[in-house]
Amino acid sequence: MSTSTNLSTDSPNPVVDPPTRPIRYWRRRARTGLVLTLAGLLVFLIGARPGMFGIDRSPIIGFVQIAVFLVGLAIICIGGYISLTSLWREQPTSIAADIGLRLVATGYVIAVFAGMADIFGFGSHPLPALPFFGEWQARGVEVGQVLIALGFLMMLPYRRDGKRGTKLGTP
Repeated sequence: MSTSTNLSTDSPNPVVDPPTRPIRYWRRRARTGLVLTLAGLLVFLIGARPGMFGIDRSPIIGFVQIAVFLVGLAIICIGGYISLTSLWREQPTSIAADIGLRLVATGYVIAVFAGMADIFGFGSHPLPALPFFGEWQARGVEVGQVLIALGFLMMLPYRRDGKRGTKLGTP
């Protein structure tokens, strides 16, 4: 197992390489992530509320709608990950940010299994019957979305020195 430390014998202090690669094009990545997040929101809304776009064909939320809004939620998660990791710029991500990423992934898995519970066979409307999005499934997807939001909050970079920014006109 190799380590990523660069020990120099000429200087008394060893130089330690950062554990992750710095992101050089962080603004472009942030924009790309935001565009992807907005596209995911559009796909999510098409699945969750097709009546907003004039394409509602059923009085219930069925399999196709559930699949579409879960794909939209996945695109939102990927776009949010790209955007928030770009905010770290040259710094390595913190342990809290890494835990936040895993919390986003866990929230998405919970949302998928709650949304597709009838299809997987453990929902309140098993497959011989018409599967539709029920109240318990909605609660499970909401719990998954709360976990995703908490994970995104944990991925935000923070400063320990207390500086929040500078006022206009001051150095």
